[in-house]
Amino acid sequence: MDIRFEEAEARFEGRTVLHPLTLSLSERRIGIIGLNGSGKTTFARMINGLVTPSAGHVVVNGFDTVKHGEKVRAESGFIFQNPQNQIILPILKEDIALGLKSRKLSRQQSDAAVDAVLDRFGISHLATRRAHELSGGELQLAALASVLVTEPDILIMDEPTNQLDLKNRELVRRTIEGLGENIIVISHDLELVEDFDRMLLFHEGRLAADGPPADTIRRYRELAR
Repeated sequence: MDIRFEEAEARFEGRTVLHPLTLSLSERRIGIIGLNGSGKTTFARMINGLVTPSAGHVVVNGFDTVKHGEKVRAESGFIFQNPQNQIILPILKEDIALGLKSRKLSRQQSDAAVDAVLDRFGISHLATRRAHELSGGELQLAALASVLVTEPDILIMDEPTNQLDLKNRELVRRTIEGLGENIIVISHDLELVEDFDRMLLFHEGRLAADGPPADTIRRYRELAR
């Protein structure tokens, strides 16, 4: 993983949401924390190209997010805070297969890829279920499957344990722990990211701390007082 922000800034309707930022990310597991409205989600969406910089550049694995948006999105998958919003088709296996359409695979190849990713997350029994029939934890696993079937190098997750009960939170935590992909997780759930390789803290649109989780969490608690 090679992510570079080069004086990258994000402004919306004249308001600066993320002030000019220069940094590089290469660690396999990165946590992003901060108060609501701190700029952390905007930062993460800039990695995937969902938000393009108002000034400066963001480069992901050698691809500029403005010039090579399609390639950037192939490199980095994004799971939204409410995973139900990104499940488009009613039947789970059909929704997962939708992500493979651009690859022009044969029906046999597509079915095999879908079966493999369902099996990977232990949700083969949910293949013909509808999104509204799934629990919160099952929805997160379904969203994971729909993104990872395309084999991105980087997985970005926005509040993956938000509003989950303890059982489903533990299910999602164990699943994230077992992933082999490069992972960037935005979370208010500090326990979820406390053992990651690196942690970024955003505050009022600026990077307030960057380093080992213990140090960054300590700084976060100081700002939250």
